[in-house]
Formats: sequence, structure tokens, C-alpha cells
Amino acid sequence: MATITKFEDLEVWQLARQLNAKIYPLLQILNETRNYELKNQLDSSAGSVMDNISEGFERDENREFIQFLAISKGSLGEVSSQLYRVFDRNMLDKEAFENLQNDCLLLAGKIAKFIAYLRNTEFKGNKFKKD
Repeated sequence: MATITKFEDLEVWQLARQLNAKIYPLLQILNETRNYELKNQLDSSAGSVMDNISEGFERDENREFIQFLAISKGSLGEVSSQLYRVFDRNMLDKEAFENLQNDCLLLAGKIAKFIAYLRNTEFKGNKFKKD
């Protein structure tokens, strides 16, 4: 297992970034159809997934990191729900919807496993490391 030295090394952050890239074209559609509120909500919640992972990592302490990962997972649930709204309004075809939902499920599972790992590791974070 490679040593993680920055949040960009985290698989969960990389997947969250990829999800954001896949959602971006959808934001353009929502903008063109003047669904500004839903566009802003989707953009905000999708960004929150990756932003909370990075913020939690930078806290250098597992309990806080776990808390931020849980917030990230919650934001991912918002993304998933908002995708249903977009799909139900016929602004996203079934295949694209299912692919995005699968990406959300995969990432949610990986975040949950990462939280479990952090809860069970003896290393509690750099904040508590003895020099």
C-alpha cells in the first residue's frame, strides 16, 4: 500500500473528482433550461463530496477526518437524490442516470469502508504523533 501524503492521493477523493467531472455537462443542461436552483444545489453538493474529503484529511486527526468523511457521504446522498430529480424531469437519459447512480453507490461504499478502516487503525493522526 502506497503512503498517502496528500489528499490528492486518496482514491475516494479521486473518485469524487471524477464524479464532479461527469456531472459538469449536466450542470450546463440545467443552466440552459433555467433550472438554476437545482443546478446550484447539484453543483454545491457534488463539490462538497470532494471538498469535505480534502478538508478532513488536512485536519491531521482521524476523528475529525471520519466526521468530514461522513459529511462527504451525506453530500453524496444529496447528489444521488438530485440526480433522481433531474431524471424525473426528463433532462437525463436512463443510461446516463444509471451510470451516475452507480458511480455514487461505488463511492459511497468506498467512503464507508475508509471510515471503518480509520475507526479500526491504531494510528490516530499526525496531530497526535510524538516527535
